[in-house]
This record gives sequence, structure tokens and C-alpha cells, in this order.
Amino acid sequence: MSKAEKYAVLGRNYDRFEGHDKVTGSAAYVADVFLPGMLTGRILRSPLPHARIRNIDTSRAEKLRGVKAVVTAEDTIKKGWGVFFPDQYPLSVGKARYVGEEVAAVAAVDRDTAEEALELIDVDWEELPAVFDAEEAMQDGAPLIHEEKENNIALTIDVERGDVDAAFKDSDLVVEETFESVPQWHSAIETIGSVAEYSANGKYTVYMNTQTLFMARMRLATALGVREADVRVIQTAVGGGFGGKSCDDNNAMVAAILARKARRPVKIINTREEEFLAGSRPRVNMKVWVRMGFKSDGRIRAKHMRIIADNGAYSGKAPAITGVAALRHDTCYKYSDVRSEAYLVYTNKIPTGAFRGFGNPSAEFSVEQMMDIAADELGMDPFEMARLNAADEGYVSPHGNRVISCELKQCIDRTERMIGWKEKRAARKPNRGLGMGCTVHVSGKRHFGDYDGSSATIKMNEDGKAFILSGEGETGQGHWTAMCQIAAEELGIPFSDVAISEADTDLTTFCLGNYASRLTYVAGNAVKNAATAVKEILFDTASEMLECDASDLVSRDGFIFVKGAEQRSISVADVVRGRQFRRGGAPVVASGSFDADSVTQDALRYGNESGAYNFGCQAAEVEVDPDTGHVKVIQYAVASDCGTVIYPIGAEGQVEGSIAQGLGYALIEGIRMEEGRPINPNFSDYRLASMRDMPDLVHEFADSYEPTGPFGAKGLGELGMDPVAAIISNAIYDAVGVRITTLPITAEKVLRALQEKKRNGS
Repeated sequence: MSKAEKYAVLGRNYDRFEGHDKVTGSAAYVADVFLPGMLTGRILRSPLPHARIRNIDTSRAEKLRGVKAVVTAEDTIKKGWGVFFPDQYPLSVGKARYVGEEVAAVAAVDRDTAEEALELIDVDWEELPAVFDAEEAMQDGAPLIHEEKENNIALTIDVERGDVDAAFKDSDLVVEETFESVPQWHSAIETIGSVAEYSANGKYTVYMNTQTLFMARMRLATALGVREADVRVIQTAVGGGFGGKSCDDNNAMVAAILARKARRPVKIINTREEEFLAGSRPRVNMKVWVRMGFKSDGRIRAKHMRIIADNGAYSGKAPAITGVAALRHDTCYKYSDVRSEAYLVYTNKIPTGAFRGFGNPSAEFSVEQMMDIAADELGMDPFEMARLNAADEGYVSPHGNRVISCELKQCIDRTERMIGWKEKRAARKPNRGLGMGCTVHVSGKRHFGDYDGSSATIKMNEDGKAFILSGEGETGQGHWTAMCQIAAEELGIPFSDVAISEADTDLTTFCLGNYASRLTYVAGNAVKNAATAVKEILFDTASEMLECDASDLVSRDGFIFVKGAEQRSISVADVVRGRQFRRGGAPVVASGSFDADSVTQDALRYGNESGAYNFGCQAAEVEVDPDTGHVKVIQYAVASDCGTVIYPIGAEGQVEGSIAQGLGYALIEGIRMEEGRPINPNFSDYRLASMRDMPDLVHEFADSYEPTGPFGAKGLGELGMDPVAAIISNAIYDAVGVRITTLPITAEKVLRALQEKKRNGS
């Protein structure tokens, strides 16, 4: 029996809390925000990848009728900002470092006027030598992008646990290979946008489609040189994020600067081309060399990984992403001796940033292929090798990650059965192949200071309905619905009796936002704790009204009962009114918070980074056309360990979306650049996976329970994305005997490899 079956509300499907607004078109996205006197903002961007700004003449633009403000770096405090390194500015100070960087901006009465004004701004450029390859950028004598960063290296990681050299000597098999990924764009239907308003009292109000409300406020305050209390951020409806709307870009900063100068609200919505150039920061592309040692029975003995990560011109979240790629996967299998080297390198290209998976996909594209290579060399079934090495409950990774719950082996068993692995391998078809792989992800991550928590307040209305105040805004994953289910379950009231607030930094509790698959686990715990505190108040009042001890009470379906005497009951609404409308009465309201039992990793990158870890196993069947190299994914199987499933249809959607993005990453996507200039920044040339690319997808959730999670739940949102590219490559090798080590795995690459194999007679 599934553990979720004992719950009244959890594990059941309901209409999404915000679903009706979205499907009827009444949801207010940032493009739908209109304020009195609002202007249109447009941004002048650098046409050069690396150039010094000698002078900017805005006089002609300022004289154009309908233009209300023109700004450059001279209108800013010229203070750098950034998540980890303060290396970027709202508008270029001194020089531009990539094609698309913000140089100046205008606010005008309409878009056409603003566009015309941009053409009237004269910039005197001094073009500088540029570097576009991360390995070249590391060499002595390469052009320096940030003069204070020697060899353009933004970050270095060099960690060894155990004795790696001795472990390799003790290995019966040693394999090594180099793999390379590419930038992948989030490609949300809605582009980044903001509406900024500046009040006479010096306060900014910014409407944003951001994933990270309070963190956006912090970055805005830094860039604008004001107190956080002087910035109010209101989250609008969000048309997809996937990491790209976590305020690593300058859109909102520029809108706020224009609003201050114009003394009128300003709206800036990225065009699709701008989104590719400088909006959502694409996935960090990495070159990964891996060497692994194995015993003859398939046990992992040693691993050495070296990563060169392309930072682009500015850092954003890439330092943390590089750390994840270097270390996270060592929580998936049991390792004892590992070494990880990583270099994050500046180039004169678009800055990179957070994307679903956050470094894991690049690492797993490498390591999960190495597992497949070793299994082939040892004559082992890949599933058996995965079982042999899989992490278990109680495992502590070499880097200090403590695994409390783990159903990876259950996921391996389920995936093997769903894909029909044994049967299909026993009855092979020409040019058909199977591949598999495992994955691990976090449920929150202590990235940003020594805090990975959330908070919520619940107030009971006089009619017995609950209202959750939370700054953890909805960005499409169904989080609001899951939070309402958690509150309803804990309070013992129907799901229909719970509502949740929109996210607003002035009106809701502090929350970190949507990243690191953290909301169900971290925010869910905060909501549950708030609901527990509210229930204590309700039971305290109900015990007086029912003349019993509070410990003898239970709640269900909106009523509070005396255990064993259910005829003695009272509605939650009557309890709320009874507490409010009496001498010395008070509202029923309480807050809850949660900070995960994790730590900030120390200088040697050691420490339990998350409160809970989610695991998974996936497998694919592909068919390869030997005449064209075209790869068709026939079937895909996924098993996920995410603890108790709170909102099943939302969880299923997370899996399906992850696999779709993973298949795009594996087979289709990737920006093409020439001298730092994107040549396919549009959906005509940058193709995404569509329905026609999706295989028969089968999926199961492991029967799992995370003791530290809300009702046993943990994260899911990024887990499915991580291993897809490796699994597809493994399946192609099984089908036709060629291994593709660079992404995307195009038909041209497969055909070229097949032709090379034929020439070599192999």
C-alpha cells in the first residue's frame, strides 16, 4: 500500500489553484500591466563582443519628440552587482564585453518612437581583441575580459577525497573520455519583462515575471543604491521560467533607472532576439574530461573529473553551477576516492546561468556514459552495474552529502521492467538500441548565504477558510496547488477551503524563490509548520467550546471532533468566530518557517548541501537510420524517487516537461555563434523539441518517504532533465556502435561517426 493513501487531500488531483485564470486568459502577465502615464522602454545593445566605450552622445535622441528619458551608465551609481561576484552593471561602464550587452536605454511614449531614438544614439567604440573559446581564454596572453581576473579564470575548484592515484592503481579497468555540451536556452513562451514605477518618496515598485521575488529585490536594491525597503517587487503571472527568470539579467534594473529619470512608469519587454542575446542566461556549456577506475566485478574504484566551464562575459549563477557539476553526482553512486577539478572561465560571449538541472546535465552526460563504457568493457549489464554501485539510505558522499531517504535501487528495478530491457535485449532488432542511466538532485541548496529556508503565514477567515501568505510565487510548476493541499491536510479542512496569496515583497513573508527543486520540500515544510501552529490555536479554542482536552481533538472535513465521541463536534468556522467575537478575542493567525538541515560547504567544498536528495533512473529505446544518421526515440521510461507525491498530475507534468527539455538538449538544441554573435536567435532557426519528437513515455513514482519532508515529500522538478542526453547517447551506441561525445547529437554527427567506423572496418 502506498504511504500516500492514508491522506485525505494529499496524493489527489484538483484543479490547479491558478488554472482557471490561465486557461480563460484572465491571468495578468507582465505584458498585461498598464499604469497611468506608462512609457515604453527600449535598450541599446553592444554590436561588438569586446569594445571600449570612448563616448556616448544621446543629444539627438533626447530631442526626439515623444522621448521622455535617455539613460547611460552616467545615470547609475556605477556599482557592480551579481549573485556571487559583483562583476556586471545595469548599463555598461567603460566597455562592453559581449554582443547584446546593455549600453544605453530610452523611454518614450510608444515603441516606434523608442526604437527611432535608439538609432539616434551615437556610440564611439574602440574595438578590443576578443576571445570566444574557454580553453583559449585561459592561456597566457589571451585578451583579459575583466582585468583583475588572471587568465580570465573566475573560479577554480580542486578537490580530492581519498587517494585517487592509489585507487586507480587498484583498479582492474580504467577508462577515460572527453565530453562537451552546448548552451541551451530556456525558451519560455513568455520573454522576460518588467514594469517599474518610481514614487516621489523614493520608492521603486517593480512588477516582474521573476522566479525569485525577494532575491530580485536584493539585486535591484544593490544596483540602484537604495535600501531593500525602498524596493517593492510584485510577481505577475509567469509564462515559464526553468531558471531563466531568476533576475540574473538587467531588464528590471534598466526599467527602474528609466522610471526614476522620466518620473513615469516604464515597461520593458524583451523581444525574442533580446531574450537570446541578453535575457534568460543560457545553460553553462562545459568541456568535461573524465577518467574512472573499476574493479572487475563492476564496482567503482576511482574517478577523476576535469571541467572547463564557459562563463560568458559575466558570472551570474555560474560559480554555483560549476560546483554542482564538479561534485553533485558523487551522491548518486558509492564513491570513496574522487578528484574534481573545475575552471570557470570568462569569454566574450553571452553570460550563462541557471537552467533546469543546474550543472547536473553536463556532469551526467559525461559520467553516465562512462558507466556505460565500463559496463561494455567488462561485459556487464548496465542495470547490474548501476545496482551494484547505487547509493542507499544512510550513504554519505565523499563531499559530505547525507542521504536520509533513497529509493534509487527501486527506481532501477522499475525502469528495467518498464522499458522491457531483458526482453528487448534478448530479441534485438537491427539498428535498435537501449540505454539507461541514473540521476540525483537536491531538494533545496544552501547557495546564497547560510540559509536555505522559507516562511509562511496562515490566517483563518471567519467562514473557516484558510488563506496562505507566501512569497514563494507560482511559476508554472503547480506549487500553489501543492501548498494548498499541504495546508488543507494539516488543518483537516477541504482543499476548496484553502487559498494562497500572490507574491509581493511588501505583503508576504520572506522567501528565497523557485530554484534547486526546493519548493515542495522547503516551502512545503514552512506551510505545514504554519498550519500546525494554526491548528494548535483552533484546538485550544475548540477544547473550551467542547469542554475537553485539546489533546483529545482531531480535525477532518472542516470539523473538529472529540476522539471516540464524534457526535461532539464543531465546525472550524464556528471555532474561528468563537475565538474572534468574544471579549479579548483575537484572529486565528500563525506563522511557520523551515530551514533545512544542511550546511554551507566549507573552503574545501565539504558539507551536506541539502536537506533531502531525490533520485531516479531512466532508460530509452532508439532507432538509428544508418543511411542518414537520424535518431528516433521509440520509448522512454522514467522512475522517480520524490517521496510522497503531493499533487500527482503536477508531478507527472514535471516529469514530462523534463524529458522534453532533456531530449531537446540531447538531440536538437544549441545556439550557433560566429565571433561571439548568435546567428540563430529565433525559433525559426533554434528548434525546440515538439510533440512529434516525443516518444512513448512511461513513468512511475517510487514508493518513498522522506522523514524530513512535509508528509514525506521531497523535490522533483529538475530530476528528470539531468541524465537524458547520456541515456540517448548510450542507446545510440547500443544500436549502431558509435558513441557521440558532443552535444547536440545531430544526424550529421551520427552519420559521420558511422562512416568513420566503416572506413576503419570496425
